[in-house]
Amino acid sequence: MDGMSNMEQKSYTHMTFFWGRNSEILFAGWPGTRTGMLIGEGLKSNRVVAGVLRTIMHAMRVGLAYLLMLAVMSFNVGVLIVAILGHGVGFFFFGSRAFQKTPPPGKASTDLPATNC
Repeated sequence: MDGMSNMEQKSYTHMTFFWGRNSEILFAGWPGTRTGMLIGEGLKSNRVVAGVLRTIMHAMRVGLAYLLMLAVMSFNVGVLIVAILGHGVGFFFFGSRAFQKTPPPGKASTDLPATNC
């Protein structure tokens, strides 16, 4: 039995930063050499898919908010009034509980939206 053959069977992790496709994370053979395997493992969880969808929706919401901010920064009073009325009407139909039969679980007793982003 050769000492070199035992060392060839062992795998070692890199102790410095490197760039490469084939690497072992946590244990031998994972994630493998197929790129799709890692993506499939991540997408198996509904929480990951839901997180990706929520992230996309958040990015769209922030983008629209910035567009609205730029419109209001035109210093046109008409644009400002329409923006405020639009937010008010949108909140009435979609944010308030005026058209909901029961409040959703975990909602606060007030209809005011959260002030954090």
